[in-house]
Amino acid sequence: MSTQRPPSAAGGPTLEADVFARNCGSRPVLQNVASRWGVLALVALREGPYRFGALRRRVDGVSERMLSQTLQTLERDGMVHREVLEAIPPRVEYTLTELGAQVADRLEALIEVLETNIDTVRAAQANYHRATTPGG
Repeated sequence: MSTQRPPSAAGGPTLEADVFARNCGSRPVLQNVASRWGVLALVALREGPYRFGALRRRVDGVSERMLSQTLQTLERDGMVHREVLEAIPPRVEYTLTELGAQVADRLEALIEVLETNIDTVRAAQANYHRATTPGG
């Protein structure tokens, strides 16, 4: 997937990103977004702003530490916005950035395909297991 970016403001050369290239800067971002918790956090945030505790309940099974690390990484990559709200006690809300919303839309479409076809996936898994199990 090669993406052309516009020339820099200084009129420099057009840069090309290729996730298949070993040193492409988009590869670690893809890894962060496509991680188990990255996918679920981004898609959950499509529903609207979340406070940390509520997001952790929404993304069932994630530890506090892993969610915190995931949100920090997604914030660093420009996918999530963290806002400290003035209140007593202080509250923190997480929302998607414009880029995060674009990514989350595509991830949700992938999730829908998988959920819609889970019976097909389970049948394929059973067939594979039978074919690769000795005496199966």
